Amino acid sequence: MTLIGGPDVELDDAQVAAFVRASLDGLDLDGRSVCLVIPDATRSCPLPRLVREIHAALVDRVSSMTALVALGTHAALSEEQLDVHVGGPHPGLVVANHAWWEPETFVSLGSIGADRVRQLSDGRLDQAVEVRINRHVVESDVVVVVGPVFPHEVVGFSGGNKYFFPGVAGPEVIDLSHWLGALISSVEIIGTPGTTPVRALIDEAAAMIPTERHALCLVVTSGSGTLRAMSFGAPEDAWAACAAVSARTHIRHLDRPVRRVVSLVPEKYDDMWTAAKGFYKVEPVVADGGEVIIYAPHITQISAMHPEINDIGYHCRDYFTAQWERFSHLHWGVLAHSTHLRGAGTYDAEHGERLRVTVTLATGIPEAVVRAANLNHLDPAEVDLAAYGADPETLVVPQAGEVLFRLGGAVEPRTTSRVGSTIARS
Repeated sequence: MTLIGGPDVELDDAQVAAFVRASLDGLDLDGRSVCLVIPDATRSCPLPRLVREIHAALVDRVSSMTALVALGTHAALSEEQLDVHVGGPHPGLVVANHAWWEPETFVSLGSIGADRVRQLSDGRLDQAVEVRINRHVVESDVVVVVGPVFPHEVVGFSGGNKYFFPGVAGPEVIDLSHWLGALISSVEIIGTPGTTPVRALIDEAAAMIPTERHALCLVVTSGSGTLRAMSFGAPEDAWAACAAVSARTHIRHLDRPVRRVVSLVPEKYDDMWTAAKGFYKVEPVVADGGEVIIYAPHITQISAMHPEINDIGYHCRDYFTAQWERFSHLHWGVLAHSTHLRGAGTYDAEHGERLRVTVTLATGIPEAVVRAANLNHLDPAEVDLAAYGADPETLVVPQAGEVLFRLGGAVEPRTTSRVGSTIARS
């Protein structure tokens, strides 16, 4: 594994080009097929710059080159958007969406048994899971992940093998890994360094990929294309190196909690499924009984690809675990998203749902839809950002969604709490 840069560094074009070239020159790629697994448009990343350098380094060496957009279950990019996304077209490079909605997209790699899942999840889950992945990954000789590392609500820090699972994975591992993260809870796992239970699960799945795997991991200044650090090597090692830099780059610490946060959501998040990151990243610094306002007038729907969230609504983890017989048949990834945006709370049959903070949407989503989803509504025209900015009890966060806010000082490992006994059995 090699690493350049750091939290206080800005890498220039010459440094980036030299690092990419040296990293790829060290691989046996002549006459072989290569698949690049790249982020979608919801991540800050100077992707055209990187693809240009990778293409120049490989086009005369490899037999074929495909860039596969790791959508997870996000919306696909159009042909025009794909070209813009990679700064193309580039001769000899095929750019494709991960077509997660098409069954023929996938190849099965086998299963992770229930005993192993129980071990990896620290006893939270007791269920075997089939491991399926996009066939481009398996049918290539070499696969290279190219993407940034940020604090992440499901796995701790994104990047590395996460670009395989859930990035280009089948729904089985997506659902299981996201629900495992929800059981731990977003506020506990987000920004946790090291190998969390969810990271351990996706690393286990990635080890089943028969293709030679490498990763070009990045640390990018949020909301920009500025590269702070780059690492290259085995996905596990390259990710760990950049996660350490991300922990010092993408986490802001407050001395005390605030009563309100106003998250200004950028337009790269075009529905609440993706814009919910404006809540995940600030929940840890909101005082009990406080409020998070998601300010995103450009957003007009809760989820473009997962309309079932409109029927389920947003609830805390305990709301689902206490009534598991009502919800276990649904996509666990959808349930996980629900808990992540609603945050911490409790539920019991006598007192109902009691939530730690209020979540308010100041968006273009109709008020009736917002309230039916168990969220508060605020007309974005009534939001006075100057007044909020002058309020000492309010934190206004521009470009919300990638930088994590946390109470206290140094970044330290956090102990994730076990949620009762296992609740998912094969």
